[in-house]
Amino acid sequence: MKEESQIKQEREQDWRVSLRNGMKAKDRIAIPRVQMPERDARIRSTNNEEVNLGLTETQAMTEAQRCLDCAKPTCMDGCPVGVNIPTFIKYIEVGNFPAAARTLKQTSALPAVCGRVCPQEKQCEAHCIHLKMKSTAVSIGNLERFAADYERNSGCISVPEVAASKGIKVAAVGSGPAGLSFAGDMAKLGYDVSVFEALHEIGGVLKYGIPVFRLPNEIVDVEIDNLRSMGVKFVKNCIVGKTITIDDLKADGFKGVFVASGAGLPRFMNIPGENLAGVMSSNEYLTRVNLMNAASATSDTPVYTGKKVAVIGGGNTAMDSVRTARRLGAERAMIVYRRSEEEMPARREEIHHAKAEGIDFLTLRNPIAYQGDEKGRVTHMQLQVMELGEADASGRRAPREIPGKTECIEVDEVIVSVGVSPNPLIPQSVSGLDVSKWGTIVVDESSMQSSIPMIFAGGDIVRGGATVILAMGDGRRAAKSMNEWLSKK
Repeated sequence: MKEESQIKQEREQDWRVSLRNGMKAKDRIAIPRVQMPERDARIRSTNNEEVNLGLTETQAMTEAQRCLDCAKPTCMDGCPVGVNIPTFIKYIEVGNFPAAARTLKQTSALPAVCGRVCPQEKQCEAHCIHLKMKSTAVSIGNLERFAADYERNSGCISVPEVAASKGIKVAAVGSGPAGLSFAGDMAKLGYDVSVFEALHEIGGVLKYGIPVFRLPNEIVDVEIDNLRSMGVKFVKNCIVGKTITIDDLKADGFKGVFVASGAGLPRFMNIPGENLAGVMSSNEYLTRVNLMNAASATSDTPVYTGKKVAVIGGGNTAMDSVRTARRLGAERAMIVYRRSEEEMPARREEIHHAKAEGIDFLTLRNPIAYQGDEKGRVTHMQLQVMELGEADASGRRAPREIPGKTECIEVDEVIVSVGVSPNPLIPQSVSGLDVSKWGTIVVDESSMQSSIPMIFAGGDIVRGGATVILAMGDGRRAAKSMNEWLSKK
């Protein structure tokens, strides 16, 4: 990989080429945002092929022309991993796609993943200068995906430069976005990095929590293989806190541990009937379908494929669950959400895709009980009709019941997606580790260091629930801090 100074020089050469194209700022602003092509909703809702098709080279270069290459790129303020957004976009504008990919890999271990699943509209794109000019933001996420996909499809995948070995062992617990991001940065710094994963597949939530029609497994695998090429080791089927302990890692010579064990403990609503067959958490549902082939009749752990499926919640996981149910043959797949659609935390793109695929949205509705048949299987769902009151602490208008107004809906499967709690194994197995009342590991937010100096933590085990890119930002921050701490030692 080229040194940063060489990349900067190459970028400046490409920038002069774009200047010769004669495009002024007003011309760039006038270019309409390029829309991502997608598969026909009637067809895609019957299969697991990726919904978004990606930009063509021409579309990507056209969209890249919209970037104004601001002197103070505010878009970077919204990127938790610090991607040099103007530089990689400028490379795309002039057709230097490999350099765009290399620029992304300087700071991001998972560019193809982030380009697909990160909520750019709430982060980098939300800071785009176009918005202040009453225009639409540059499609940063789609361009990131394009650059990463171009490199992968070219067969010439660059491996980031790795420093000479320090001979120091560090561990990451969990192979989700936080753990992978940490591992990539520590490998670049010359550490001997091992990632411990409890399941039989590497990738964490990227594999078990996100359906392949949104994030294909082969995309994740390529990113993981890139980390292997950098020297990162992966240990599967190993539950830190049960199979082995933090003390075992310390005894084995590990000098630092980054805990990124996620938030895999599902929450339920504690209402009558939740113990009926056919009522399950989104965690269980997606993990069984995505990771255990449970949709197959020959699976050892088959999942029931309901025809009238209700998913409770309004986040991305709820959208993933209801769209999965649709693909498994649900004749009526419903989102049940206690607020209005405007308050839904899910990405606008996911809501748009769900509606196009025929998902029913029962908003301002909240389950209060489930009813079942003589065999103990759920058959109906009792809903309380809601209305919106004043805004709550999250800034969204709080839902409140309309007294005496309820509805009864026929269902044969209910998937509860109302949040998760942190994995309790490590917090419970490490003596002296500060843990919050919510079960999250308490860390210094600037360094991600816990009350036990050798233990750093990030992602859902600290936040209780986070996006992929926020978890990756935690991993990068922890890597920087752990390196500083180990260097002082």
